[in-house]
Amino acid sequence: MKLEKLLFGIDYSLICGNTDIDISDICYDSRKAENGKIFVALPGTNVDGHDFIPSAYEKGARAFVVERGIDIPAGTTVIKVENCRKALALLSKNYFGDPSSKMTMIGITGTKGKSSITAILKTVLDMAGKSAGTIGTTGVFYADKQFATLNTTPESYETYRYLSDMQKAGCTHVIMEVSSQGLMMHRVFGITFDYGVFTNLSPDHIGKGEHDSFEHYLKCKALLWDQTKKGIANHDDAHFDEITKNAICPITTFAVHKTADVTADNISLFRDGKHLNVKFDCHTKDGDFSVTTNVPGEFTVYNCLTAISVAREIGIDFDIIAKALSDISVKGRMELVGDTKDYSIIIDYAHNAVSLETILKTIRQYEPQRIVCLFGCGGNRPKMRRYEMGEISGKYADFSILTSDNSRFEKPEDIINDILVGMNKTSGRYIAIADRVKAIHYAIDNAQAGDIILVAGKGHEMYQEIEGVKHPFNEAQIICDYLDKKNKSSGGK
Repeated sequence: MKLEKLLFGIDYSLICGNTDIDISDICYDSRKAENGKIFVALPGTNVDGHDFIPSAYEKGARAFVVERGIDIPAGTTVIKVENCRKALALLSKNYFGDPSSKMTMIGITGTKGKSSITAILKTVLDMAGKSAGTIGTTGVFYADKQFATLNTTPESYETYRYLSDMQKAGCTHVIMEVSSQGLMMHRVFGITFDYGVFTNLSPDHIGKGEHDSFEHYLKCKALLWDQTKKGIANHDDAHFDEITKNAICPITTFAVHKTADVTADNISLFRDGKHLNVKFDCHTKDGDFSVTTNVPGEFTVYNCLTAISVAREIGIDFDIIAKALSDISVKGRMELVGDTKDYSIIIDYAHNAVSLETILKTIRQYEPQRIVCLFGCGGNRPKMRRYEMGEISGKYADFSILTSDNSRFEKPEDIINDILVGMNKTSGRYIAIADRVKAIHYAIDNAQAGDIILVAGKGHEMYQEIEGVKHPFNEAQIICDYLDKKNKSSGGK
């Protein structure tokens, strides 16, 4: 594609060279630079792409997008812009033919629930005969393809590439998790969302390399409204007024406790053998219907209300929505795993105190004989999270099994000792088993009738990071394999 065409919609200055040149592709990683590619110098938290321009030049790149003056040899084309991240997004949008404009785009932001809502809404759309692709924490899914993602919201080039592939594969709808980092770093810049969704907000991702304050975190979340045709928001959330006050799009609401366009009441949580269910009545401006679903907790009601709100805006009938919600499964989110007879094992991605407390309180509502909480904390992350999670598990679980998560470059035993700072503020009983597989085996070996065992922290992740190396780690498979081994050794159930 001619560079001039790639630059459509971008405010730029031509420092040297000319725009009547052919560009074969776009890159922002100097290691991927080569003859014919244009290199975009992205400023980052730890490194600056401008510092890698000489490396990109050595690999053959002769066209560059920059934010500041650079020393570059003659015979190159240099484009100066105010913001390289925005430029990368628009270059990618043009290069891939603006694929988002050819599909119905649904963007979901908020602290909790994004992955669950994405999976639930995809189930509803699939049931309605739509072809939906998804992009988020658990990966990229469309047609029969699946790809892992490094970030909840990929860099703009990858985002547009995935959207292009989805459009070519026949997708009519795309559901995207839009993180605060993704909005702040313009990873979805240039996309107009037909529907933008706000789930909830609580302190998270605040610290070095992320957001410097909760106020900044909120502000970045609210950026979604700037590129949304119609907003859908949780009226019950304490930050609803603040996050919607400057919205430039119309907003419809959902809620359990406040007046809203879509509401739920008569909520009933019930246990059916090892299954934990929830039932509620849903009320909309067009009519009412009942929902029974097999993902537990009041937060599941909110997730379902979100999906219902979007589905009704799209025009999906009540009976299709209800049928889809009756059999949903969200990988790594309150996911029931294992062939157990008289107790339940749930895996969940909960890796901070807020999420862990929410889940433990939810489980308690199902009146288990015991709650056993198995968890660890990530290495090279704020220690406060460890103290808080230890205290929460000690307070709300009957028994805690402290183990490893992604220890990264720390010793698992040191992380467990930090967890114990919080645990020891409570009277909670616990055991520490650093090896996560052995900890899982211990939980199963010592399970009692009526128990609900929560295995928290890994969720959908398929690896365990130790000393910078990601080792394969399929938690659901580990649980199922051990249960199967025990069943066989005992001659069956």
